[in-house]
Amino acid sequence: MMDCKKALTEANGDFEAAKDILRKQGQKIASKRADNATSEGAVLTQVNAEGTVGKVIALACETEPVSKVEDFKNLAQAVLSAAVSTNAATKEELLATPQTDGRSLQDHITDLMGKIGEKIDVVSYETVSAEKVVAYNHSNGKLGVLVGLTNTGGKEVTEVGKDVAMQIAAMRPIAVDKDGVDAATIEREIEIGKEQARQEGKPEEMLEKIAQGKLNKFYKESTLLNQEFVKDPSVTIAKLLDNTNKGMTVTEFKRVAIG
Repeated sequence: MMDCKKALTEANGDFEAAKDILRKQGQKIASKRADNATSEGAVLTQVNAEGTVGKVIALACETEPVSKVEDFKNLAQAVLSAAVSTNAATKEELLATPQTDGRSLQDHITDLMGKIGEKIDVVSYETVSAEKVVAYNHSNGKLGVLVGLTNTGGKEVTEVGKDVAMQIAAMRPIAVDKDGVDAATIEREIEIGKEQARQEGKPEEMLEKIAQGKLNKFYKESTLLNQEFVKDPSVTIAKLLDNTNKGMTVTEFKRVAIG
């Protein structure tokens, strides 16, 4: 409020000129705080009416109190709405989206930075497209998951999809299956396995075989379809899906968290 009064005084009561002053203040704050850490904020998800495309966005700020402010919450919702309505391909395209006043989404973010005095940024923007997309938002408002399913059918699909999304939230898999694990990670795990075996005094000729065994354990713990289902460890996620609907599987997922 005081900033608004100061801007009006500086602009001699001219509202439009005062708005320009406030916007410039926002740009100055954006520049000054560009390197500041943003460890608080909000993560929102939404799936289209057809259930085939999901969006997840993370709008971050510097402190928790700011993340609770109504203006910040409204801005996060505006970012999500723009993502859904435009199906923007990139974060840059999303931030350039014109709002009802004709100004870009980035302009509105900069304005709120000037008003609040903190760095605000869209730190994540992800899309999942599949035969069936299910979303999950954690209760803290700072974690969201999208999971894409194929070979879907039947009433239980959404419920099972939610279970899988919650599994992703809790267990943080790095890939859908072992085929999705990058070569650098595989090489690192093999080297770690060899070194562990070496320190245990295992023969040098056995190190490769032991490391491969440890790698298989890594796949079981770190890739979604091979993980044990948290609610029923007697089945893997792959088996859970197949039991629900023959051939059903996960095509991709996105896990976005703040903090």
